[in-house]
Amino acid sequence: MRICLVSRRYWPAVSGMSVYAEKLLEGLVALGHEVVLVSQFRGDATGSAVYGGGPPPADRVPAGVRAVGLEAFGEQRSSEGLPADFDADIAAMRETVERLHAEEPFDVLHAQYAWPTGMAVLEASAALGLPSVVSVQGGDGHWVGLCCPAHSVGIRTVLDHAGAVLIGSRTFAEEVTDHHGTDPARFDLVGGATDTQAFTPADESAVGVLPDDAPVTLVFHGRVDRRKGVLDLLHALAALRAEGRAVRLLVSGIGPDVTAVADLVTELGLEDAVEQRGYVPYTDAPAVYRDGHVFVSPTQSEGFSNTILEAMAAGLPVVTTRTVGVVDCVRDGENGLLHEVGDVQGLVGALRRLLEDPALGPKIAQQALAEVRDVWSWPALTARVEAVYDRLVGTPPDSSWTQVPPARRPTSGGRGVEPTTADADCRFLLAPHLL
Repeated sequence: MRICLVSRRYWPAVSGMSVYAEKLLEGLVALGHEVVLVSQFRGDATGSAVYGGGPPPADRVPAGVRAVGLEAFGEQRSSEGLPADFDADIAAMRETVERLHAEEPFDVLHAQYAWPTGMAVLEASAALGLPSVVSVQGGDGHWVGLCCPAHSVGIRTVLDHAGAVLIGSRTFAEEVTDHHGTDPARFDLVGGATDTQAFTPADESAVGVLPDDAPVTLVFHGRVDRRKGVLDLLHALAALRAEGRAVRLLVSGIGPDVTAVADLVTELGLEDAVEQRGYVPYTDAPAVYRDGHVFVSPTQSEGFSNTILEAMAAGLPVVTTRTVGVVDCVRDGENGLLHEVGDVQGLVGALRRLLEDPALGPKIAQQALAEVRDVWSWPALTARVEAVYDRLVGTPPDSSWTQVPPARRPTSGGRGVEPTTADADCRFLLAPHLL
């Protein structure tokens, strides 16, 4: 079949969405499908500094995939001190999908992220009479719609009327249901995945073993964002060091709080114990895990954490939070260690358990490695997504939402039109990168 995947982020943006999109594209092509990627990107300095900017690079687009980059001009208004205009970006995405369909018809439209890409695909689906699939993957499920009434209408429209809604975990689906009253039957649980060929242990015979003759290196890899718990981790590191423990921290990645991390490192006197590695290409990510001994992710919430799966595949003991999107794959004391969100002392306690019990690291890391290889592989995830496409192909879309009077629809603007459908103080109009 011919598939159009509309993504909110793709490389060079550093994001779990970029990983997900690339691996899904590779898998769909391997199954014999034709795929066109339409991806938003930030071209301004602010957006590029947070995630990395620019259109999809040719060397990161899988063979057989056509990639079309769309600069998010509406979103980029925020870098000029203006409210973001999501309506303009939705219109640009919809028009692009319709143009590409006119050149060569699609069989199914798939939005990666429910807002704003999900709205663009829903509009294109209604206009073209094609089925739509929407993947809820992160901030679109955690926060969109809790920000202002208009975005609440928009996200509910997508969740209630897309042909299928894919989501990574049971707990994440429950969270979205609590936020918006979505019928739980609307969700297809597809889980997460990682590349178990690229992410492998540095030494298969020493999985989870911590050094006793050198400092233990903790690894934080991913988006450098306080919502991922990186600031909590710095406080935990300071506490462990104050106890005289030989531990250090490797912070790998970029994000909105790189400067905040650097400032806190100085404030806590951790300059000799913390390495901020900055941007790391995805192809170099396996080496980051091999440079460490314990993976720490004190995240507030996840759709499904790619980095946790990567760390498991790399053979590292995982210390993370008892939260949405994590407890679906990490069980305390079995394949990882859990603590409560925001509980720095709980994090210190979990790390102390590892440091004091030489048998614990190998036990949980070996169990996690076996599970990630058996359950969380990309071929398995791609097959689950393909099954959803097969179920929908040839079926008409639900276009009942289009009967709502235009003035009351969640989006009705276009490029150059002042955004009027969201509250002026909506935090995502001022900082859209936080989506």
